[in-house]
Amino acid sequence: MKPTARRAQNPDIVSVNRVHRLTPNMVRITFSSEDMSVFSDGGVGGYCKLFLPQPDQTLTDFTAQIARKDRPAVRTYTVRNSRPDLGEIDIDFVDHGDNGPASAWAINATAGSFCGFAGANPLKRASFSADHYLIAADMSALTMAAATIEALPRDAVGSAFFEIETAADKQDIDAPAGLEIHWLVSDNPACPGAKIVAAIEEMDWPTGRVQTCFAGESTMARSLRLYALKEKNLPREDAYISGYWKFGLVEDEHKAFKRSEANGA
Repeated sequence: MKPTARRAQNPDIVSVNRVHRLTPNMVRITFSSEDMSVFSDGGVGGYCKLFLPQPDQTLTDFTAQIARKDRPAVRTYTVRNSRPDLGEIDIDFVDHGDNGPASAWAINATAGSFCGFAGANPLKRASFSADHYLIAADMSALTMAAATIEALPRDAVGSAFFEIETAADKQDIDAPAGLEIHWLVSDNPACPGAKIVAAIEEMDWPTGRVQTCFAGESTMARSLRLYALKEKNLPREDAYISGYWKFGLVEDEHKAFKRSEANGA
């Protein structure tokens, strides 16, 4: 049974407990809250909203800003791990340097830093009933894809394709023995996801019922959607395929782009 999505809510103020350089291009931040109920739903693999303070903003000023519903910069992220008994969650950030408010905040965060948190929603692929699973993600969606893999039945069979920036960006994932993970190092930053699309189109399409979890750059997601749904006739109910971002656009611009696509513009 799929979990019920949480309703939109005002953000809670959360603080940073620990900052860990997970790989050269990924930072893991452990958040905590004095209110243990903030993370009580877990939400591993589900998305949440982070409300980001200005670089020199005080906690008092930021708390007042949130209270008067003066919206700061907001970005969407995925919960990687949850320890509700400790009131903690982990969120992984791709390190883009100072390009973008979330990356800039994350790479400068230290124990005691703060932000607003709202969420988390359920794991996108929460029902597993396939003969074969296909999972693909670039680094923006790696957290969600890894959580999906770890939620699979232990006897699951499938393939996962991850496009990363360097070989050192590989991560440990607790995958079922029957799921093979392929790490693809990007060699063309101007064509994100191209190696994933090529690998999936070149592989022998599995027999039996297939369920997918594809996420990452918008052009990559669109190519995989066309391939899976049109060429391979994958039923829509067995396909989770999502564009998380679009090359050249910030998050707010990408949301507008997705709305225009949905409206047929």
